[in-house]
Amino acid sequence: MSQRTLVLLKPDAVRRGLVGDILSRFEAKGLTIVALEQRHIDAAQADAHYAEHVERDFYPPLRDFVTSGPLVALVLEGDEAVEIVRGLNGATDGRKAAPGTIRGDLSLSNRENLVHGSDSEESAAREIGLWFPEVAQR
Repeated sequence: MSQRTLVLLKPDAVRRGLVGDILSRFEAKGLTIVALEQRHIDAAQADAHYAEHVERDFYPPLRDFVTSGPLVALVLEGDEAVEIVRGLNGATDGRKAAPGTIRGDLSLSNRENLVHGSDSEESAAREIGLWFPEVAQR
């Protein structure tokens, strides 16, 4: 079943020059880039994206991090895209992520973990609507 999902290549991925490597992993798996844009986000955009976490203790440093520099936002499409992207990304904590995953190979942190991927079809629809409203409706 073809799905769309949102992916963010966070400021650490951009800063470290890993955008091409990470994008190639998604493309090699057969996912198609539907939309892609490099941008800076402000606190309001971060709060909207991470709405379910805004009141949690870990969120203020996360907001500071995601607003600290440019990131790359993209929409990927493919068979079971949500699950495929989450598998390619690996565990949230890069120190515990399996080798062969983006985080397992390239991240050594829980917060600065290179990538975000929607965690469900419902989250993907909400997040795509926030980041790329022009492609939210097919």
